[in-house]
Amino acid sequence: MTTLWLVRHGQPRIDPQAPPHVWPLGPDTDEITALRDHLPSGAAWYSSPEPKALGTARVLTDQAVTVVDDLREAVRPAVWFDDAAQFEALVRRSVLLPHVPVAAGWEPAATTRVRVEAATRELIAAHTDGDVVAVGHGTAWLLLVSVLTHQPPDLDAWAAMTMPDLALLDAPENGPARLRRHWGQL
Repeated sequence: MTTLWLVRHGQPRIDPQAPPHVWPLGPDTDEITALRDHLPSGAAWYSSPEPKALGTARVLTDQAVTVVDDLREAVRPAVWFDDAAQFEALVRRSVLLPHVPVAAGWEPAATTRVRVEAATRELIAAHTDGDVVAVGHGTAWLLLVSVLTHQPPDLDAWAAMTMPDLALLDAPENGPARLRRHWGQL
């Protein structure tokens, strides 16, 4: 069985004029460094290609980190929301209507889920008796945990995620995964 450590990236440096997938990791990495003590040594490390995720992985480990393109976040355009509740409402709507792009340029949640699940199942199959650390994104991880555990997406857990954050799953190659550590339990 694979032990899957899902890390949500640290706080990015936000540029309202740029799409979120190009935002770099912000300069304050103290919370990321503190997370390092909670992660296994000798794990296989993977990351989304997005700069904020890859930057987080590089703060967390001195080991090689393999970039997996399909671990990237749901595609969203450069549209800034001054009201965080407006963004949260769109994410919730995208999860409840997974086959519909809920705003112009938004990737449907079902597309994100299929992409991230396929990539993660390959990682699980390649490490059937070891630790895998994957650094990625909130919405992608929300959808992944749902499909791996055979449970509905936990939107309240998503809303409570911090940057960075960590969830831990026991992930067999076949059958449902078991969520061993929920988001926010550091």
